[in-house]
Amino acid sequence: MQRSIALIDVNNFYVSCERVFNPKLKNKPVVVLSNNDGCAVARSNEAKALGVAMGAPWFKLKDLAKQHGIIALSSNYALYADMSNRVMSILRQFSPDQEVYSIDESFLDLTHFQHKHTRYCQTMRKRILQWTGLPVCVGIGSTKTLAKLANHCAKKRTIFEGVCDFNTMQLNDLENLLNQIEVGEIWGVGRKLAPKLKAIGINSVLDLKRADANQLRQQFSVVMQKTIHELNGILCIELEEIAPAKKQIVSSRSFGVPVHDYNSLAESITLYMSRAAEKLRNQDSYAGSVYVYIRTSPFKPNEPFYSNGMTIPLPTQTNDTRQLVSVALWILKQIYKPNLNYAKAGVMLDELVPAHATQTDLFSKANLNPKTSKLMVTLDSINRKMGKESIKLASEGFTRPWKMKQQNKSPNYTTCWQSIIKTNNS
Repeated sequence: MQRSIALIDVNNFYVSCERVFNPKLKNKPVVVLSNNDGCAVARSNEAKALGVAMGAPWFKLKDLAKQHGIIALSSNYALYADMSNRVMSILRQFSPDQEVYSIDESFLDLTHFQHKHTRYCQTMRKRILQWTGLPVCVGIGSTKTLAKLANHCAKKRTIFEGVCDFNTMQLNDLENLLNQIEVGEIWGVGRKLAPKLKAIGINSVLDLKRADANQLRQQFSVVMQKTIHELNGILCIELEEIAPAKKQIVSSRSFGVPVHDYNSLAESITLYMSRAAEKLRNQDSYAGSVYVYIRTSPFKPNEPFYSNGMTIPLPTQTNDTRQLVSVALWILKQIYKPNLNYAKAGVMLDELVPAHATQTDLFSKANLNPKTSKLMVTLDSINRKMGKESIKLASEGFTRPWKMKQQNKSPNYTTCWQSIIKTNNS
């Protein structure tokens, strides 16, 4: 039986989330900026039409923005995460076989559904739009790679009306379409490999589909071989219905203003480690080592550049925020140099293991307190129910003048009671 795998992707996700709650942004050029309002990480179609590139620094776009009225917004990650959860929840109603691929993408296996898949996916699109206000496109293929390409066509070609199903197309029509798509659009090829493929005469998706998979495996890798197989309808990449646990957890930010004193750095390291520890517990893992780094800005030639980091193995694996913060602050003391303007700091938890696979140390004090895990569970539970940082370590700080810039951030419309939109009944 031919597989039917659908890829659902929210169009211009960050921008679309902002437009749901601020309709004045519709039909206007909008960009959403990265941390510290640095670079464009999302663009509306109107902004793309003006030549705004992904990753373009905002300071270079200010003249263009003034000329064309481009609206820049700071990233609102709480809003985007909540809207993503709503979309993924709706999709689970259409198929139990789901892989959440990213914050705005999800694969569904529709193979065993009796519905006409194109019509079924149009119903899916309408429900998501009605229930969340977010526009999505759907691509359907017999493999994940083909589903990705079909989604690309659904977005770029209005003839498909938001749903492109490769499985229902005649072979000649499909190959004509694939011949019009550049090889760089293929999932797993991208900008880096595309020039190398073009150098050997492979310019389109169809060219790669017809290429010798074994020969290109020798020239590139087994990944390229699998890509060619997938383009020919041979499934090599299965759906991952359960997301694999992360092998490392990183938490870092650039500062909104330069930081030179130890206490401010300690606040930031404590905050980042607290967030990393929460993520660690969310995936039911323990960490075996802690890494901390700090650096000044590499873009200020008139100031001395300094970058340093250190890893410390833990005597006993843990997911206790207090223990992890204690180790992180010890590392910070070793690598901190005074009289420097620090621009970024971060932490990483490594050597992660599942909770059931932790190794205990007979002589370690960390194993003697059974209340530790209960305390962390209670901490996470309260913060989930009452909001982030309802309970936190005092050493995380309160004013945080070093916090990253978010000068144009929208309210947390869906996750904060104080930010819920109010209507005027008068």
